[in-house]
Amino acid sequence: MPSPQTKPGQREFVLLISAIMMLVAFAIDSMLPALPAIAKSLAMYDAASQPLVISAFLTGFGIALLFVGTLSDRFGRRGLMLASLVGYVLSSLAAATAPSFEFLLLARAAQGMAAAGGQVLVRAVVRDLYEGREMAQIMSLANMLFMVGPIIAPAMGQAVLEVTTWRWIFIVLAVLGFLTWSWAFMRMPETLAPEDRSAITISNVMANAKIVVTDRLSLGYTLAMAAVLSALFGFLMSVQPIFDRSFGRADFLPAGFAIMAAWMMGASLLNAAIVKRYGMRRIGHIALLVFTAIAGFHAVYAWMGLETMVSFIVLQSMMMTAFPLIGGNFGAMAMERMGHVAGAASSIQGFTTNLASVVIGTGIALAFDGTTVPLYLGYFLLGCLALIIVLVTEGGRLFVARNATQAAE
Repeated sequence: MPSPQTKPGQREFVLLISAIMMLVAFAIDSMLPALPAIAKSLAMYDAASQPLVISAFLTGFGIALLFVGTLSDRFGRRGLMLASLVGYVLSSLAAATAPSFEFLLLARAAQGMAAAGGQVLVRAVVRDLYEGREMAQIMSLANMLFMVGPIIAPAMGQAVLEVTTWRWIFIVLAVLGFLTWSWAFMRMPETLAPEDRSAITISNVMANAKIVVTDRLSLGYTLAMAAVLSALFGFLMSVQPIFDRSFGRADFLPAGFAIMAAWMMGASLLNAAIVKRYGMRRIGHIALLVFTAIAGFHAVYAWMGLETMVSFIVLQSMMMTAFPLIGGNFGAMAMERMGHVAGAASSIQGFTTNLASVVIGTGIALAFDGTTVPLYLGYFLLGCLALIIVLVTEGGRLFVARNATQAAE
């Protein structure tokens, strides 16, 4: 499939990849206010079944992560990107017409697989064009714009529910997917050079995988990022029952979620502004320490029975600022030495973080006992785990590179 004759400038490129990434946020976060209505409409009255609408999407997302990057290393980024966006549109329409809860879960899994294609390929495309701190800056800018999705998606879902049924949320997602596909078709270039394409053979796949999983930075920062993202996924699957059952304010979910997500957006902008000056390690490591400390305080605060909706939003917002500062920088360091196998690395790293996030995040959600204690105990333990992994990766050091050859990373 031929690329556009003119390539987008950096500003348009950041906007385009942000729009592609934003489809994931809309597919997850627009569902949050609709979970009870979906369960009631499809005769799933067990409240424990509601998070499956989220976890089905994440499961499909994780499955696709296994092979999309490898395919893109062989066939290029552009064609697979466009095919993924078409799949997103079709699976959204399938979900809109779901006759049963089981069919909806299958459609959601397919939607997750399609969304994963875009997410993986965005990371590979950025790595094709940038590296080091510049890559971290581009991803931070994209993440900042991406955070518009979590801010407005729950409100969009709630607005749809005010005037019609939950099925129209999926129709809106299909429209957004089509508009993004149109933009990518006209402007997304092919970024993988012909000489960098690799044949799909067992030996090549195994060789590429070995490079990804044996590189110290790739493995270490992928595992640390997986621990932190598990906390985020636990929050996403717990936030609706927390507002509903813990505080009796399900109506405030869209506004509360927007407030918390806005802090992530601000942190992404901050990271883009300071990463070239202070470096990925210093920012990411400090953010992880702050994240873990606040999580520990929040767990004790909730355990003492002091939690209110206001304290929940304030403390969660503070922790939300850590996610872009950790994820953006840890992700860039994990990809730093993967330029020649960027597609495979994006797949393997993405699959690892997603699998851990789905399993652990679902476990955190299922542990919900009417309070926020299980969520923040999970946050604290995961923060400690990520810190241990980083220390092992960096030979017991924080804030600075392990040796002089990595000083520019």
